[in-house]
Amino acid sequence: MPASPTVRDTRPVLLTLTTTRAPATDLGYLLFKHPDKAQRFDTAAGPAFVFYPRADEQECTAALLLEVDPVALSRAHRGQDTGLGHYVNDGPYAAGSLLAVALSRVFKTAMNGRCEARPELAASPIPLRVHVPSAPCKGKDLPERLFGPLGWQVDARTIPLDPAFPEWGDAPYVDLRLTGEIRLADALRQLYVLLPVLDDAKHYWVGADEVDKLLRAGGDWLAAHPERDLISARYLKHRGAYVRTALERLTELEGGEVREEPAENRPLAAVRRETVLGVLRELGARRVLDLGCGGGALLRELVAEPTVTEIVGTDVSPRALAGVARWLERLPERTRERIAVRQSSLTYGDPSLAGFDAAVLMEVVEHVDPPRLPALERVVFDVARPAHVLVTTPNIEHNVRFPGLTGLRHPDHRFEWTRAQFRAWADAVADHRGYTVAFRPVGPDDPEVGPPTQLAVFSRKEA
Repeated sequence: MPASPTVRDTRPVLLTLTTTRAPATDLGYLLFKHPDKAQRFDTAAGPAFVFYPRADEQECTAALLLEVDPVALSRAHRGQDTGLGHYVNDGPYAAGSLLAVALSRVFKTAMNGRCEARPELAASPIPLRVHVPSAPCKGKDLPERLFGPLGWQVDARTIPLDPAFPEWGDAPYVDLRLTGEIRLADALRQLYVLLPVLDDAKHYWVGADEVDKLLRAGGDWLAAHPERDLISARYLKHRGAYVRTALERLTELEGGEVREEPAENRPLAAVRRETVLGVLRELGARRVLDLGCGGGALLRELVAEPTVTEIVGTDVSPRALAGVARWLERLPERTRERIAVRQSSLTYGDPSLAGFDAAVLMEVVEHVDPPRLPALERVVFDVARPAHVLVTTPNIEHNVRFPGLTGLRHPDHRFEWTRAQFRAWADAVADHRGYTVAFRPVGPDDPEVGPPTQLAVFSRKEA
């Protein structure tokens, strides 16, 4: 280990990255840090060191060690809302925001995914192991909730307050180990965002620029993460205006309705997915179609449902499906076996989609030109003919509750229905196609204008 300068009462914080992709020493090219050299970098919290405990053709491990001076750090931030007003705290001892900042400082080029020496390698998933021996964690199941949907196998073991006194219980830390096959740049960006989220604390002032940092680091994975609301809130220290801005921009990245306001302090898109999942559980659906899956937001939550054994997502957009495919590549093989995606139009029949327990069209029908709706009805209710069909669509009557909204909620909407119009359409479809239909609100049910989203649940009569 490299010698460090004399620093008063320093405390080391450690993270290691390991790959077994041969030649494993190419990890040095990706990180822009030569395996034969130990390097030092200055950060606001103290010096950071990069060195390689092992570097050979079969396996290579890069270690990032941050030496924190808690007294100097406390004095530097005196009077600020940083959680470091007194130096006796866990910031200098555990891998939270201090390590995340060091990660960005030391591996900035790698986080951007650039590597002129190995460009194909930088763009490809590689086998990776991440070890954080001491990660502050407020919530025992939180590591799995944060890293699991990103394709990591998560091993988070609680750390006892004192092994000699087991009756004292566990400390609010975990020994965190992540295993997966993922692009190095993606792994670094995820750690940069999620280490402070595990801790639910930051050692520095959070301003408006933190929204941009969050979007830069999480823009290609956070929009569809099932815990994006929690991640945004914790990353931005629960500052409401910043959290709302971040969620609106993430919704835009997801291709959703960017003008929607949060419902019950949560984005309407999240409430909508939660409602749909609840109905699928009620119906006992095990084989589910997501028709018009877009970037895969619902797919990510369906795959986390242990009772759902088969999932097929379809969309007409190759770009959307490419993003879903990248996510699928990061999933464990056993999980990946349960889910498939394919390019398909909802106005052209696909007999291979027949026989499923349920099909979901979440915010889809309003993107179809009205003359093409009969073709969609035939494809979904006659050709695929699942036991149940769930359809959500905006309630245009509720638009008056969105400040500044004029016209439709999304530029690609061909129409938006009132509650009466939606019911008339759904009743006619049910009568003509051999289904019954029931209606539910999604989001707060305003006594004057109804809910922001309306849901129809069709059930095949013979089912």
